[in-house]
Parts: sequence; C-alpha cells; structure tokens
Amino acid sequence: MPKPLFITLLIAAPILVGGMTGSVIAALIAIGLVLIASPIIWNIRKDRYFNSEQFQALRSEIASVVTEHNEVVNYVAEIRTNGSFELGSSSSGQYAHLATFENNSTWNNRRDRNLAEYAPHVHNASLQVVRSASADPIRYLMKYFSIKADTDTLADVQRVAENIARLEEAIGNVSGREAAIASRINPPAFILERYAEQFWSQVGVHLSSITVPYPHYKFQYTSAGGNSGQTASIDLNTSTLEALSTTLVEKIRWTKSAAGQRALMTARLRGHIKERDRYTCQQCGISVAAEPHLLLEVDHIIPVSKGGLSMPENLQTLCWRCNRSKGARVVA
Repeated sequence: MPKPLFITLLIAAPILVGGMTGSVIAALIAIGLVLIASPIIWNIRKDRYFNSEQFQALRSEIASVVTEHNEVVNYVAEIRTNGSFELGSSSSGQYAHLATFENNSTWNNRRDRNLAEYAPHVHNASLQVVRSASADPIRYLMKYFSIKADTDTLADVQRVAENIARLEEAIGNVSGREAAIASRINPPAFILERYAEQFWSQVGVHLSSITVPYPHYKFQYTSAGGNSGQTASIDLNTSTLEALSTTLVEKIRWTKSAAGQRALMTARLRGHIKERDRYTCQQCGISVAAEPHLLLEVDHIIPVSKGGLSMPENLQTLCWRCNRSKGARVVA
C-alpha cells in the first residue's frame, strides 16, 4: 500500500481498535494485521501492474530497443574480458611471503595497529617518499613502479588508456539506455523502489555489473612500531593516464613510432573527431540524431599496427558494431 496510507493505518488502527475495545491486546493485534497486510497489498499491486495490458503493450513496443541494449551489454563484457588494465608493479615486499612474522611483545607494549601491506600495486617507502608522491604522482609512479620512459612502455600506457576509455564510454552508454527504457515505460514509483530486479527481468533487460577496473597504486609508510601510517594513492583513470602519456612522450622525445602515435589519442581528440564527423558512423551512416543512445568509437583508418598515425585525417568515427567487425583491417 502507499506509504502515507500505511503510516496512517499504522497509527490510526490501534487507536481506533483500542478505543473501541478498551484492550491493549486488540490494539497490538491491529498493528500486526496492518504490518501483515502491507506486503500482501504491495505484491497484489505489483502483479496487477505486470499483467496489465498497458505494460504488456509497452514491453512489446520497446522489444527492439531492449535487444540492442543487451547486445551492447555483451559488447561491454567483451571489452572487459579482452582488455588489459595492468601497468607496472613495485618490488617492495615481493618475497615477504617467504617469511613469517609474529609480534611477541607483552600486551601493553604492542603498537602494531598499522601493518604494512605487500602487493604489486603497493610500494612501502619512507614518510618523505609518500609525501613527495602525493605532490608529484607521475614522477614517483614511474620511479617506483618500474614504468620506464621508452616506446614499449608508452604503448602499454596507451593500450590501458584506450581500454579504459572504451569501457567508460560503453558503461555510460548502457546506463543511458537503461534510463531511457525506464523513462519510456514509466512504471509506478513503487515498482522501481521495491521490485526493480523483477521489472528489468519482465522487460527483458540484461543488467551489467561490470565496472571500470582502474589500476590503483599506493605509496605506503608504516612506522616501525606500527603506531602510525600514511598513504598516497593514485588511480590510473583517464586523466592520470593522459598525464603519464604526456610525460613519457616528453622523455623519449616523441617519434613517428606506433607508441608515439597512440600518445596523441586523448579524450579531447576523440571528442573532436566525433564532433567533426557529426556523431555519425562513417561506415554504415547511423547517427546519434537517429539513435540518441548510439555507442560511437574513434577508429584508426590505417591501424597503428600497420603504420597509421593518430592524426585527424587518419581517424574516423564508427559505431560499435562497425568498429568491432573492422578490427585491425584496413577498409578500402
């Protein structure tokens, strides 16, 4: 039942029944009946809605939209499965697993509240290094996580950046599609509040639980007695990766290598190419104007692996279907 009605009955029922019968037990029974009746009423209303002609008609009307949504969800899974999101590691504590540690101090002298963490993405360092890393993250990330200033490393950085950017856009696209589907059907508020999972199942939408796996790096300081600790954290998101690419390009004196060319593929350049192409797939001709939630990607006409440059004249906008089917081929 609607929340205002439920609250009103929950307050009024025991007062009325208790006043009429003069019995506290009767008032408690009235409260119990209201609590029992509420979920039953919600369930009846839910079943009535899902079985209504209006809902069935809307579900049939958007069947093609749902099919497209589910195909994009599968594409998101492909990007996540085939993508690589790892970059660099720290050697601090790499052999820590070969030793055992035990604090055998007496209880009132124990101070090991902060314990060092040993993992490839964690560098245990002095307090000065941790503080310096928070002020100059790119420099210290390169220095302590074995990220060398060479073209091979730059290629790896750009590979991770491209995978993250594609996954970000695809996940955002799926969210937009789901919002559009919900808005088009426009179910009663209580359906999405209480029966969201059943709603999406009834509509036929496959929800995706995939998130962007941003590599997370930490510089960690733990005092000898474990009484204090400080951490500087760096997430390799799009902004960090572009800053890292820029730094690498400057250090290796950028050349016309595949790695150097990928360094030019920034979020700003991808946005410029889509705008230049009027948000239209240059292969099949479908556009955002025709399909507002179209997933568009920026493609190298001549692939970087075949010597193509990341210049505007060698970049084009493709829809996700055309880009997936093209792969590393050169389309005449």
